[in-house]
This record gives sequence, structure tokens and C-alpha cells, in this order.
Amino acid sequence: MNAWLSVVGIGEDGLEGLSPAARAAIADAQTLVGGKRHLAFAAGVTAEKLAWENPLANTLDAIARRRGTRVVVLASGDPMWFGAGATLARRFPAAEMRIVPHVSSLALAAARMAWPLADCTALSVHGRPLAALALHLADRVRLLLLTHDGATPATVAAFLATRGFGASRMTAIERAGGSTERRVAATAGEWPHARIDDLNVLAVECVAGPDARPLPRVAGLPDDCFEHDGQLTKRAVRAITLAALAPLPGQLLWDVGAGNGSVAIEWLRAGAAMRAIAIERDAHRRGRVARNAETLGVPDIEIAAGDAPEALAGLDTPDAVFVGGGVSTPGVLAACWAALKPGGTFVSNAVTLEGEAALTAFHAEQGGEISRIAISHADTIGAHRGWRAAMPVVQLAVRKP
Repeated sequence: MNAWLSVVGIGEDGLEGLSPAARAAIADAQTLVGGKRHLAFAAGVTAEKLAWENPLANTLDAIARRRGTRVVVLASGDPMWFGAGATLARRFPAAEMRIVPHVSSLALAAARMAWPLADCTALSVHGRPLAALALHLADRVRLLLLTHDGATPATVAAFLATRGFGASRMTAIERAGGSTERRVAATAGEWPHARIDDLNVLAVECVAGPDARPLPRVAGLPDDCFEHDGQLTKRAVRAITLAALAPLPGQLLWDVGAGNGSVAIEWLRAGAAMRAIAIERDAHRRGRVARNAETLGVPDIEIAAGDAPEALAGLDTPDAVFVGGGVSTPGVLAACWAALKPGGTFVSNAVTLEGEAALTAFHAEQGGEISRIAISHADTIGAHRGWRAAMPVVQLAVRKP
């Protein structure tokens, strides 16, 4: 089937700012789809007009019913950058679509600030948890944010201030690219506006104050970054564990017996589009997992309640599995191994003799590398100092054929 669905990016300058090809597609459309603001730009076009509904799926179904006719979807700026184009591409084959991008508001913001776009971190807080910003906070980092509405800059300012980044310089650009474009600038700690124009994009140059605690993305966060009840994979062992798991962008981890979620959370912090499911039977610990994930900038963690192996049924197939709790429970290791994708990574840690025996037996069946991790820390012994050994950890790491 030929391309019948066109997705046309449009800016605040309306139809006048579009290329001849984009204007021709709109003029020739049998159905125009878009937000009310976008449809107003095309008020003189005689095509049937559909405004996006809530839920969005209703409008996607309406578009699908018009398959084979000339449908044009109007979207803000570049439709494939946090835009409607990405949503449509998940529903319709690329061969049936023609996408005509416009200059995105993020690119316009970078141009207004004279910031090289490649040196900026572009994020959307439109319909997404603001807590995800915590992952990117560090001195001199430049953020470009697609906002939700006119109250978002004030909310971002308060968030930055509570994290010790109140000196960060914020510039909100209203109606970028239009005749009424305006800039509003102040530090986060002194942001004076409870609300500005709903159509705005936000540029933030992060400045870490003395109370800020920027955290690295590499594995091995300090233990006190996590709320926990003592059942925590400690920093050095956690770093070794994440190295063995070898996370790659877009992969899914099962953290079985997640405790307070430290391994799953560090997995999520390690790359782009990561997913992790923390499987934990204890309700109090599941609450800590959620709170730790929000504090550390990965609020999209998935949490499954229950005991393994029963709680594993129906979960998405993992690229990697870490078993930190329930190692010696009958059936847990076998169930996790069976669920793991071919080529996936399996890592398990044990501190008890029963857990060590289970890993030794599993190693005899499946191979891999089995290690004993022994960490000692200097501690006070009377008037002197000496080494105090932590409980040794037996670790099995194996790649599934």
C-alpha cells in the first residue's frame, strides 16, 4: 500500500512556515488530524477535521478506519522527537507513512541560547514524571525540556532548588518561532512566575550549590543513597554485580528478590531506554523500591509483588536476570534460567551456605564463572585501626547459549 498517512510538523508560524510539499499535503487532505491549536492554523482547509481525543487510542482507531484515504496529522515541530509521529509509527507501518518534520521547539531553544544541540540533554516532562530529572543533574549540564504547561517552569525550579541546584539558570521561551515569542529568565531559586504561557520550552544550565549531591551514572552508588532496612547489596559488591550483568541500552532486567531495589535502580541508571522489573514479596520493601527509584531519577521502575518462582509468570521476557534473594528456594534458579532470552546474562549472589550450595550445583549444570567476593574495611579496634571483613559473597555469572 502506498503512503496514505502524512505526518506534518508545524510551528507557531503556521502554514506560512511550511515547505511547499507540506502545504500541498494539507491542501490535498481528505482528513486533517491534530490538536485544536494546530487545526486552527488550517481553518481554511475544507478537509474533515478530527481533534485528538482522550484516550489517544480513540483517535488512532479513527485514523485506522480511514486507511487508504488521504489523512494528514498535524504535529508540533519535529513529530519524531517526543511527538505524535512516534505514537503513530508504533501503530502504522513505515511504508504507509510520510513524515515531514519541522524545526522542533527544542532546536529553536538551543538556537536562542546559542547552545550546541549535541551538547545538550533533551527531555520531556510532558506527561512524564518530573523525578526523572534527578538522573541528569550535575554541574554545567545543559537541559532542554519540553514542558507540560505554564506551571511547569515553576515546578522545575522548585525541584532544582530542593536538590541543591537553586543557582541553576533557567530560561523559558514562550511560543518559540511565533510572532509573540518571549523569553523569561531567572535562577531556579529565584524563579518569580507561578505560571507563564502554556506553550513554552525550558532551557536550564545546571549549577550545583554546596548542598547538591550529583551522582555518577557508573555502578556503585554509596549505600546511603538508598533507603534500606539492612538488606542491601553493598556498594562494592553491587558494582561487581552490575559489571557482570553488563547492561546495554534498551534491555530488560529481572531483579528477583529485589530487597530495596539497588541493583535494578543502578541498572536503569546505566543507559538509555532501560527497563527493570523488581520482584519482591515484602510490601514495605516494595515501597522502598519505589521511593528509591524516584529519588534516584528512575521512577519508571516496574515492581511485581510475590514470591519467585510463582511471581515470574506473565512477566516480559528478560535480557538479564539477577537473583539476589531466594537463591536456595527450590525452583527459583531453574525458572529464571528458563525465562531468560538466549544470549542473556544470568547473575546470582549468595551469602548463606545454602545459597552457595545452590549456586555450586547450578554452576555444575550450566557453567559460567563462579567467584567468591571478600571485602574488608578499615575499622576502629580500641585505640587502633584494623581490617574488619564483611560476609563473603559467592557470585555466579553465566551467559545463556
